[in-house]
Amino acid sequence: MVARNGHGKTTLLHILSGKESPDEGRVTFRKGIRIEFLAQDPDLQAERSILESVLAAENPLTQAVLRYELALENPDDTEAYQKAFDAMEQQKAWDLEGQVKTVLGKLGLHDVKQKISKLSGGQKKRVALARILIASPDLLILDEPTNHLDLDMIEWLESFLSQKGITLLMVTHDRYFLESICDTILELEDGKLYRHPGNYSDFLIRKAERQEVEATNVDKAKNLMRKELDWIRRQPKARGTKSKARIDAFQDLKKEASKDLSEDQLELNIKMTRLGSKILEVHKLKKSYGDKLLIEGFNYVFKKGEKIGIAGPNGSGKSTLLKMLTGKEEPSGGKIIIGDTVQFGFYTQGGLEFKEEQRVIDVVKAIAEYIPREGKGGDLSASQLLERFLFDGDKQYTYVSKLSGGERRRLYLCTVLMANPNFLILDEPTNDLDILTLNVLEEFLMEFPGCVLVVTHDRYFMDKICDHLFAFEGEGRIKDFPGNYTEYRAYQEEEEAKRKLRSESMVKVKASKSEAPKEKTKLTYAERLEFEALEGELEELEEKRNRLAKDLELAATDAEKVLEISAELEKIQAQLEDKEMRWLELSEFAE
Repeated sequence: MVARNGHGKTTLLHILSGKESPDEGRVTFRKGIRIEFLAQDPDLQAERSILESVLAAENPLTQAVLRYELALENPDDTEAYQKAFDAMEQQKAWDLEGQVKTVLGKLGLHDVKQKISKLSGGQKKRVALARILIASPDLLILDEPTNHLDLDMIEWLESFLSQKGITLLMVTHDRYFLESICDTILELEDGKLYRHPGNYSDFLIRKAERQEVEATNVDKAKNLMRKELDWIRRQPKARGTKSKARIDAFQDLKKEASKDLSEDQLELNIKMTRLGSKILEVHKLKKSYGDKLLIEGFNYVFKKGEKIGIAGPNGSGKSTLLKMLTGKEEPSGGKIIIGDTVQFGFYTQGGLEFKEEQRVIDVVKAIAEYIPREGKGGDLSASQLLERFLFDGDKQYTYVSKLSGGERRRLYLCTVLMANPNFLILDEPTNDLDILTLNVLEEFLMEFPGCVLVVTHDRYFMDKICDHLFAFEGEGRIKDFPGNYTEYRAYQEEEEAKRKLRSESMVKVKASKSEAPKEKTKLTYAERLEFEALEGELEELEEKRNRLAKDLELAATDAEKVLEISAELEKIQAQLEDKEMRWLELSEFAE
């Protein structure tokens, strides 16, 4: 289900799940149907552990798994373990136990004894999602299920929800999700629900067709209305029954003709502060917390107009890097040099702490009464700025406490852009934003002449905006990849396939050497010389590979140099693999 922020998506899900009552009408479910609802802010019992929360359903199957998992923590209590084992056998619960471990592992919930009270908001959302997936209900109702998941988790969830037999109703702004999972899109607009068979691409086509038809109907109604208006003006005051019926029909026609089919558009034409030639340089950056190393030896020199995405698992240091670049956190080592003209606009995950009793207009006025903008037309007043962010007259005087999650995000984005930044740093900007707002934000960022550095779990957004990535690969390594996220994933899969093939080849060589009768027991003189030379050649190639890898990192801002070094690196890697295989063959006969 898709709709603009504040148009009732979450309200409708709450009605369907029984959390709210409709003003009119009713919701009817088939008798005995099992429904699970994932709210944006799930309600979990603070004193329970993660394991107890995901197995909270009161049925013999889940209780058997829970008792078994608890028994594993106390191996000395053999009687309790035996009872738990027998219950697992009786309930045939082994498949469920395997599923529990898989789901918890994929969602990054490894410490299952941890109490809910100790978890972050994102972790709680993942616990609630795990509980629902493990419960396997007849109908899943999910409100923004991808929020607080890293990219690997999202791809796993996409695969999980694509299984046959899963009936699902979800609100999401993740367009790759809509494209690959859904076979029907429900669009909530102006209080009406439109049904579009097909995935996201089909929805876009059908919506465009519907809007075209509506525009044609309005044009026809306007022409008819002009004729009817002329007829009504010519009538005497005393009208007969037929005339009265025609006047009533005219009122309906007038309603159709006066429809406003123009969609409100978010306008982002805030003026940007001039950006000088020296922007931001990072030299040998390091960050660690105790024994946990997040970043080690990271170097980069930013150039004007660069749009860089940051990818990596939750907790790998993505947000920490943004905080260090903006001076909100100190590095453990290395240097960060910021140009004199750089004006950061930092959009954080936590957002701005709005006062709930404050009105929307007062939030903006507290920052500035007037805002400079690009082009002609003069400065914008606070009220005019809010109109461009889809807060019309009435909405501007709404209390912050009444805003939806997406509207709060939109208001926060407005306050960030008011400072006229020339270097935007965005930490999860897509959470809770509707697709219309995302589209406009994407267009703005693509045209933005300054720098953009963005952390997001929205693959579609990252693919559209970013020309290259900082990929957090663990153990302090950050890889600068020249491409978007989809290209990076394809590169990872290709590298993994190569590693697997190489490993299998080496196993086969070893197996064939051990199984085949060894007619040959010694190396020839020429082979002995080759074998001795290979050791030196391998060392030389490895040194060359490591040197090229460093050169590639230093040349990250020079696209031409990156291509040249990458080609050379690929060539060296191929030579290294060939010589390693040859060394392995000869080593079988070396004394």
